[in-house]
Amino acid sequence: MKKYKVGIIGATGMVGQRFMLLLENHPWFDVVVLAASSRSAGKPYVEAVGQKWNMTKEIPEKYRDMIVCDAQADVKKIAETVDFVFCAVDMKKDEIKALEEMYAKNECPVISNNSANRFTPDVPMIV
Repeated sequence: MKKYKVGIIGATGMVGQRFMLLLENHPWFDVVVLAASSRSAGKPYVEAVGQKWNMTKEIPEKYRDMIVCDAQADVKKIAETVDFVFCAVDMKKDEIKALEEMYAKNECPVISNNSANRFTPDVPMIV
């Protein structure tokens, strides 16, 4: 079975951390990109998340040294690397909408934990 290459946008936040744990050994998805704000970009994940790791389980080894991408500045690079992204950012709704639209315009599907695009006519909702 094919494994899809995915990214987690908002990887340093609590919801992003939960996505990481849920996807760590998933049979369908291979997390190949972790992205967050520009403050975290360019750092190994363990350094970027620092004391903000909120899960009871330790940071999975496969993610510890992954270099964090800038969720906004690296959209094109991320979109070229993954089949789609999981979005778990904590931003204002208009900023989330703009960010998710940037990925969509770069032909990168977005599975979002946010409600910013919930009532957008051409955006399907998965329950």
